[in-house]
Amino acid sequence: MIRHKIRFLLFFLLIWGTSCQKDQDKSDFGLAYPDYFPEPYYKFGKNTLTKEGFELGRALFFDPILSIDSTISCASCHSQGHAFADHNTRMSFGIDGKMGDRNSPAMFNLAWQPIFMWDGGINHIEVMPFAPITNDVEMGETLENVIEKLKKHPKYVQRFQSVFGEKPIESQQLFYALTQYMTMLVSDDSKYDQYRQGKVSFTKDEEDGLQIFKAKCASCHTEPLFTDFSLRNNGLEILGDDFGFGRITLHEEDNYKFKVPSLRNIALTYPYMHDGRFRTLEQVLDHYSQGIVSHPNLDKNLISNGKLGIPMSDVEKQKIITFLQTLTDYTFISNPIFSE
Repeated sequence: MIRHKIRFLLFFLLIWGTSCQKDQDKSDFGLAYPDYFPEPYYKFGKNTLTKEGFELGRALFFDPILSIDSTISCASCHSQGHAFADHNTRMSFGIDGKMGDRNSPAMFNLAWQPIFMWDGGINHIEVMPFAPITNDVEMGETLENVIEKLKKHPKYVQRFQSVFGEKPIESQQLFYALTQYMTMLVSDDSKYDQYRQGKVSFTKDEEDGLQIFKAKCASCHTEPLFTDFSLRNNGLEILGDDFGFGRITLHEEDNYKFKVPSLRNIALTYPYMHDGRFRTLEQVLDHYSQGIVSHPNLDKNLISNGKLGIPMSDVEKQKIITFLQTLTDYTFISNPIFSE
């Protein structure tokens, strides 16, 4: 039953995504990004981005009214100071102190993402909030109850009307507003970005680290977003029954594949991997150099000349980490526009 429901949700999202992406971008507010970024994947279409819509989405993001007992907000597991990842905890806690089974991913540059969640089970940002809101462990609510609570809240009635007109509050408006806030979470002012723009220079170790990174890591963590948004098996030891993308497709060839995360702000978003098993970047690089576990679905980039892993010396690892630290965007994590 659960697998059939997952398949139905994926089909629904595919249909939703196909129809929405046909609309042209009518936005005239806010979404600015460097010229070396690609065009955003998300086209606002009928969801016209406005200051009022963004501010409504921000209010909703920080409001625990979206959870069944008004104790958990989106921001509970996505903290600005950690690039909108959780507070450096391996697993996140939801209603009634329930613990989830995955690490909360960071949230930024979402307008460029074609898929969401570690397993890629949602392919449209406008319905992405449906998953945490209705998850029994996270917010444990229903869309119907959320809408009823918002309709009874004088502040929200007025704010929704100012953005969407006089019609009653509905779920599409909720998703539109949250999308306006989430798509504005653009991280593009790290030292790396300033280097790309010719504003600063890298140290020798940073420059060396960049070149090593390009040779050994960039096939999956592609500049400038530092992800190719693919789903891959990266040779982790199997510790539980989380099949990743295979849970969505029910195909064995997709088992234990998870989304390649962006490495922007990586120094702030530990622990790492879908289950938060690695606490440090050193542990991550040790995994890729000497900890790869063979699997039928193992990504081919992790096999070289018949051997598992990516050869890296200790010096190379340290220089990669030195470079990765240039991806921290202090402007982004302190920008009051994104704060509660």
